[in-house]
Amino acid sequence: MNLQDLVHDIAVRARAASERTGELSSAQKNAWLLRAAERLEGARDRIREANARDMEEASEKGVAAPLVGRLELSDGKWADMITGLRDVAALPDPVGSVEQMNVRPNGLEVGRMRIPLGVIGIIYESRPNVTVDAAALCVKAGNAVILRGGSEAIHSNLALAEELRAAARDTDVPEDAIAVIPQTDREAIDFLLREDELVDLIIPRGGPGLIRKVTETSRIPVIKHDAGVCHIFLDASADAEMARRIVLDSKLRQMAVCNGLETLLVHADAAPRVLPHVLKALHEEGVEIRGDARTCELFGDAVAASDADWAEEYLAPVIAVRVVPDMDAAIEHIRRYGSDHTEVIITENYANSQAWLRRVSSSTVGVNCSTAFADGFRLGLGAEIGISTSKLHAYGPMGLEGLTTLKFVLRGDGQLRE
Repeated sequence: MNLQDLVHDIAVRARAASERTGELSSAQKNAWLLRAAERLEGARDRIREANARDMEEASEKGVAAPLVGRLELSDGKWADMITGLRDVAALPDPVGSVEQMNVRPNGLEVGRMRIPLGVIGIIYESRPNVTVDAAALCVKAGNAVILRGGSEAIHSNLALAEELRAAARDTDVPEDAIAVIPQTDREAIDFLLREDELVDLIIPRGGPGLIRKVTETSRIPVIKHDAGVCHIFLDASADAEMARRIVLDSKLRQMAVCNGLETLLVHADAAPRVLPHVLKALHEEGVEIRGDARTCELFGDAVAASDADWAEEYLAPVIAVRVVPDMDAAIEHIRRYGSDHTEVIITENYANSQAWLRRVSSSTVGVNCSTAFADGFRLGLGAEIGISTSKLHAYGPMGLEGLTTLKFVLRGDGQLRE
């Protein structure tokens, strides 16, 4: 079977599986999730061996260090992956729930019911844990999922999918609801993006090149999970020690993630008081400071930033720092250079905090907290399919509800439109 026929066959099987998956009970879907956790734990050594093979091959091919870091199934990522399966099982099932029910003057009841989207294609790079998180959420929301991971993670993804599909067989869930395209040829993506009669939604997760390719060529609706150029703004009233702790956590907790801090904006009135304290702590942790002229005046170890630095997603021990005259200038900077991901203000001024929440339109906006909380697991979604930077139809971390849509339901007792 050639590659185009292979991808088409996978899509046909996924469409048929989605018709059954959409009618599964919550108990059936939860049984699959719990069995999947058991099977993955039982196959841990084999899966870790496959992951080690991927990492070795990636290093030999000269894959960029941030992507290699995302590739590893570390102990922490493994624990989060297994916990995520069990957490999704514990979440309420959105499918079939009725919202916004109201009664028209003629007595007709009108509401909206949540239903699955159908077949969802996920195209992603590195991060084999996405294979499990995406499958868990898609199936719990009643969908089928077609997974196309990067070539650098092919052994890990196939090993994980084998256990997910086996768990489906164990629990009478259609195994074709969880499909991994087993070929690394990039042309497989092109073939998948043409299956608009079988696939309902495409979600790309990866670098700018991947996002651009998918959005420009797909015949299928796309929700982008784009770059994370995340900002923290230190307001005039920012507490210096709180700022230090939050900035360090946002930048250092994990650098090769989309919710990591990339640009620090500082109110001019706070800069002499707060900035040296914060930048010294970052510099001592090995972070390169690329600053504007005022930043370089206040911190001698900073290097001059270029215009390109303000829009850069480093995913590395580098941070851009800019001193701005006020909040208006900080918001204008984010609107010009940001990626609609995550922006946080550190302030002791309540009015400013509320203005920040109201005026900044990124998908996650916070006050006095780490950017690392822009994460479906941390926000109570159990896991996430990714963080959408597209305002239609979901925005921010996407959990179960983001993988459903709403249909109108009518309940009458003989009403006629006369």
